[in-house]
Amino acid sequence: METFVTLGLVLKETRYKESDRILTILTPGLGVISASAQSSLRLKSKLFSACGLFCYSEFTLVPGRNMYTVREAAVKNVFHGISSSIEGMSLAMYLAEMAAALTPTGQEAERELRLLLNCLYMLSERSYPCRQLKAIYELRALTLAGYMPDVLACAGCGKYEGGDFYLDPVEGRLLCADCAEKARHITNLDNGALYALRHICLAEDKKLFGFKISPESLKELSRTSEQYTLAHLEHGLKSLDFLKSVLE
Repeated sequence: METFVTLGLVLKETRYKESDRILTILTPGLGVISASAQSSLRLKSKLFSACGLFCYSEFTLVPGRNMYTVREAAVKNVFHGISSSIEGMSLAMYLAEMAAALTPTGQEAERELRLLLNCLYMLSERSYPCRQLKAIYELRALTLAGYMPDVLACAGCGKYEGGDFYLDPVEGRLLCADCAEKARHITNLDNGALYALRHICLAEDKKLFGFKISPESLKELSRTSEQYTLAHLEHGLKSLDFLKSVLE
């Protein structure tokens, strides 16, 4: 069968036999795919470096019955700074597992890939706290996948700002403090967290990371974004429990 070339980010690698790897790769055109990288664990293999976890590479692939086969691979970018801390590596694992769970396709896959690459770069450079990058990826990835919450105003009375708000993790609607109390909910967003929520969901791609948030507001944003994420994924993520243990 004819080969073809695509860029892609390795989300997961699984050892197979003595020196082979099964890769989970997020590509801009095909979305999430599986590919066999034969002999790629051998140090002398031309596939060794380019098929590593979190490598952004150019892959030459051969279609198969159940998965693709990597014929050639060339590294485009490696996020070396990720492995410098257990927090960074744990967060990267979580982001990758979430990306695989969302299984984006078409134009959505291209935007999800760009988002993940930007988050991994920021993580590698230690540009933002892990909790902030976690919330940014969760909310933006879900927004791109069609799960954007209604962040414009209180669904009960139309109030836009002033005081704390509640984001319903299941219905994805905002309630002001008064309407939340009537519905027997406890607010989970202060002013800073509410601003950040709106910014992450609505900002242009080039301005996505351009906001500041206090530690107190970040805690609320992180907790709320995580609840929203878990409510909209079909299953839990194994990497999340470990990530939470190292961030606490």
